[in-house]
Amino acid sequence: MTTLTPLALPEVTLITPRRHGDARGWFSETWSRRTLSALGIDAHFVQDNQAFSARSGTIRGLHFQTAPHAQAKLVRVLAGAILDVAVDIRPGSPTRGRWVSAQLTAEGGEQLFVPRGFAHGYCTLCDNVMLAYKVDSDYAPEAEGGVVWNDPDLAIAWPVDADDAVLSDKDRILPRLADLPDPVF
Repeated sequence: MTTLTPLALPEVTLITPRRHGDARGWFSETWSRRTLSALGIDAHFVQDNQAFSARSGTIRGLHFQTAPHAQAKLVRVLAGAILDVAVDIRPGSPTRGRWVSAQLTAEGGEQLFVPRGFAHGYCTLCDNVMLAYKVDSDYAPEAEGGVVWNDPDLAIAWPVDADDAVLSDKDRILPRLADLPDPVF
């Protein structure tokens, strides 16, 4: 049976699909609209994405898309491990600026559901990490936004020193949450 574990921000949910194993290995149903809808997650995914990061300490994020292309995500690791982070950036939310994290591993099969209105990012915990994630709206570059990964107001407990973090040039110059115009989701 798939298990759901609400995190400190209950909209963000850790999902652990059941694995059926035998001498050959295991099988897992990683997404079932029927199963997760019955558990309260009713996203209609339209796109699958896959990412590879060669080095431990690679940080991607914190990213989001605004309306009319806002995205919910379902993230899982195919190889390696990550610290996955979601930050509430919804205007007027009583938890705006709060974040939650969960370790996702290929071995454990955990998944993180990140709803619309949350910025998402992750840090690789080892070399050669591959992850896959579903989104419920198509990629729209005109709607993309982000918050800088090391925003001191957020104080995210990343598992890498700032000097050792591997980042894209784009992610290095994202604004702080306090400097972000209120996004619409």
